[in-house]
Amino acid sequence: MASPTLRIALLGAESTGKSTLAAALAHHYQTAWVPEYLREFVEVHQRTPQAHEQILIARTQIAREDLAIMQANRYLFCDTTPLMTALYSEFYFGVVDAPLSELAHAHRYDCTIVAEPSNPWVADGLQRESDNVRQEVHKRLLRQLDSEQIAYLLVAGDTGDRVEQVAAYLLKQNS
Repeated sequence: MASPTLRIALLGAESTGKSTLAAALAHHYQTAWVPEYLREFVEVHQRTPQAHEQILIARTQIAREDLAIMQANRYLFCDTTPLMTALYSEFYFGVVDAPLSELAHAHRYDCTIVAEPSNPWVADGLQRESDNVRQEVHKRLLRQLDSEQIAYLLVAGDTGDRVEQVAAYLLKQNS
């Protein structure tokens, strides 16, 4: 019997290298990864989402995970989760609507990886604001994970360093 595919959450503030890390990990493990839907939303609509659209973004992200897991091999690397969508909703709109809050609390992952915001901040059109916002969101994320008692690995360094850190962590988690 095959082992179940583990969903690995890759979290972090803007411009922390989550997408690059997700792609590198998928390549390393010869598996699938799920890009961040928010990036596509911004490109298609040429604007950032409004408060009422946050639940759509989170639900679409999960739907894409559910499709990608069929092609995954042992691990599915998920570039963001509903928890990050909720965190950004609270940051930008001052509130998280009930359906998004419920989804963020109900949808769990087998492992959580957090990208440290130590790499250079890079502007990215409509989606990224500033390094100050990135640092504040990072602090809020760590507080949220701690308050929900979600264990995580904080990764730093270049992409190769981060892949090595995650690989060692996953090996330890699965032994």
